[in-house]
Amino acid sequence: MARLQGLGRLALDALLPPRCVACGEVALTHGTACGSCFASLTPLVEPLCRRCGAPFLHDGQAAALDEQGGSWCLRCTEAPPIYERARALYLYDEGSKRLLLPFKHGDRTELAAPLARQMARAGRDLLARAECLVPVPLHRSRLLHRRYNQAALLAGQLSRVSGIPWAANLLRRTRRTPSLGPLGAAGRAEALRGAFAVMPGAHHRLRQRHILLVDDVLTSGATVSACTAVLLEAGVRSVDVLAVARVADPRQAADA
Repeated sequence: MARLQGLGRLALDALLPPRCVACGEVALTHGTACGSCFASLTPLVEPLCRRCGAPFLHDGQAAALDEQGGSWCLRCTEAPPIYERARALYLYDEGSKRLLLPFKHGDRTELAAPLARQMARAGRDLLARAECLVPVPLHRSRLLHRRYNQAALLAGQLSRVSGIPWAANLLRRTRRTPSLGPLGAAGRAEALRGAFAVMPGAHHRLRQRHILLVDDVLTSGATVSACTAVLLEAGVRSVDVLAVARVADPRQAADA
């Protein structure tokens, strides 16, 4: 059977040559990036903050160590996030934008599967204790405009890869929120106040469970923190966060 499957893949590659998921140029296999696009990606690996997953350029950027010897960034040392841990596959830069912007805004929904497979490797420690995958929700008006929630597509594909159940409708966004980019920490928190809620009747599905929040890009962490607060109020035991990419802490870059 394995030999037949291998022959089938060879036949498919001959009829439809593999194309890069980012630029469309010829790639080695289906669902992967070409050499040039792959080289432009910045995987997030150690050293990084044990809590929020922010990358360090060197070990000396750690502001503190926890009881297990894990490094914490300055932001988490000053004000630890209410979620347990966050991880991302790539740094959000020009390389990862070549994947994420078409996926998010260009109807390239087929990118969810290869991205989820790579997220599963980057977030294997988080998946090991997750009992349910929950995507960060879109407001219905934005969902009607875009026609899909990219976080939900990722969560569904992660469920297929990991075997962990996912729930598309446990969380809802109760109102549209403004762009958070120009806002400071206090402004982001205020803009997101009351913006999320647990669906009526769903509380019993959440009590004492380990939830993994799934999103495409982690920026300041304000959105996932607002979602986490609602989930914890509903009785969830803990919340971790897994994203495709995350923005680097500007203070870490300034320090470097």
